Amino acid sequence: MKALSQKRRHPLAAVVLLAIALIITGGLYAVATASNQAQAASSTTYTASDIEEGQKLFVSNCATCHGLNAEGTVDGPSLVGVGAAAVDFQVGTGRMPMQMQGTQAQVKPRQFNDEQTHQLAAYVASLGAGPTVPEDEHLDVTKGDAANGAKVFLANCAMCHNAAGAGGALTRGKWAPTLMGVSEKHIYEAMETGPQNMPVFNDANITPEEKRDVITYLKAQEVNESPGGFKLGSLGPVSEGLLIWTLGLGIVIAFTIWLTSRSA
Repeated sequence: MKALSQKRRHPLAAVVLLAIALIITGGLYAVATASNQAQAASSTTYTASDIEEGQKLFVSNCATCHGLNAEGTVDGPSLVGVGAAAVDFQVGTGRMPMQMQGTQAQVKPRQFNDEQTHQLAAYVASLGAGPTVPEDEHLDVTKGDAANGAKVFLANCAMCHNAAGAGGALTRGKWAPTLMGVSEKHIYEAMETGPQNMPVFNDANITPEEKRDVITYLKAQEVNESPGGFKLGSLGPVSEGLLIWTLGLGIVIAFTIWLTSRSA
């Protein structure tokens, strides 16, 4: 009996095992977090000064909605892990800071210059790994294939942005903006980050080369002439049908008035 009693577990054994498990779990989490931060830092060329100045700009202009540490509030989502590309797109196009609450952020004259946008992106990128600002190689349309870009665009984007990239209406007062006149960098960043109603097209969905092809196609559309005459904004059969009905009915009414005036 004495030998059996010596082999029994100590009452505190379960507590000790639980403590060991918590220590191991905490250690693994710390290693993963450090790796995540290292990845965010190594994927950018931001300096400590950029991050510091970006934090000042963030606290002064963005923290009201996104929280002092970008953790998010009821008025704005968390920005931890969204990456530099999301900031560069939203701030660079003037969508952020928002002018007013609405169904979606509207394009307007931007509030920050290139350097300040770079600093804001640096600060948000330091909070966690995310999509980075694209390299010039992925934006060079001279290396792109417009024909392949048209195929990718029609398969993934045309249902919202129109086959010609002219934009279109969505549900509940939202809309897909026109892509004409948008810079190559902002088009690429939109595909990478999926702003607002747009889905995210990461490199597994659309490769960097295909993204470049899509941009090449859209830039070709900007200078493409319409062999059929007036394009009516490239908005498709709705606008064309409306013009035909309006013009046709107008001609019929004018012709009717002319006939009745002659008979009188």
